[in-house]
Amino acid sequence: MTSKSYPKLTARQCPACKSTDHFARGIKNGFEMITCHRCRTLYTSQLPEAEQGEDYETYYHENNLTAPDFINRRLNEIMRGFASYRQNGRLLDIGFGAGTLLEAARRAGWEAQGVEVAGPAIEQARMNGFKVFQGILQDAHYPSDYFDVVTASEVLEHVPDPQPVLNEIARVLRPGGLIWMTTPHGRGLSARILGLKWSIVSPPEHLQLFSLSGGQEMLATAGLRPVRVATEGVNPFELLNAFRREKQQDPATAMAREGNERVASSYQLNEALMASSWRRMLKETLNGMLNLGRLGDSLKIWAEK
Repeated sequence: MTSKSYPKLTARQCPACKSTDHFARGIKNGFEMITCHRCRTLYTSQLPEAEQGEDYETYYHENNLTAPDFINRRLNEIMRGFASYRQNGRLLDIGFGAGTLLEAARRAGWEAQGVEVAGPAIEQARMNGFKVFQGILQDAHYPSDYFDVVTASEVLEHVPDPQPVLNEIARVLRPGGLIWMTTPHGRGLSARILGLKWSIVSPPEHLQLFSLSGGQEMLATAGLRPVRVATEGVNPFELLNAFRREKQQDPATAMAREGNERVASSYQLNEALMASSWRRMLKETLNGMLNLGRLGDSLKIWAEK
């Protein structure tokens, strides 16, 4: 589909800062992509129709409801960073997927609860003894000021309107509590070099890729105060292979292939960098350099209520 054949509709406002001032970036998977002039968040000009949206009943399956051991080790480290926020001991993970963060929280002694829309993930979590809600956060009706920590890892890029989600997180989080969120960085190195060729730009799976300023503004609107921000990680395999791929005729096939390659190569790279102490030091050094220039592909924010 060319830009000339794309319906000329009024573009939605920026999901981060609500500005309507934007510029066109091109077409990806049949969706017009635009960038906010004000905060530089990249997003789809229109939301997908119901039949175009993600099918969460098939999103998770046997092959992606488990995680490599190095992921569990990393999550244990993340949990140790939450220890100072423990008062009532309750932690909520939004969009918990395979449940690896729930498991890490339980290992660390938290009363871990979760919210997820995908049936297979809900079923597995309940089988593992977790108290979970199937649906969106706003429909779970948790008490106000209830959780010490709320986590939302790789969630907000999927949500048509992320601001109400953050507003609800602020409501259920106790005063002084912590939200930890991660999301692809729309102004990272891969986004700058690859543009729309970056596999993370994958509508209708990902509807927006936030800039740092956009993410901070959303949190501030919800009454949450960022206390630490990091941009880390880059996948060199994707940078090397992006311009070698043959053009796919079927957008769905291309998107699936890109997604599978992205996950597999990311796992391989991170597992290799976690294999020894000197490799971990190398990873930390590279991440430090990426964070210094705000060029990491993953945006991570710690914010307090």
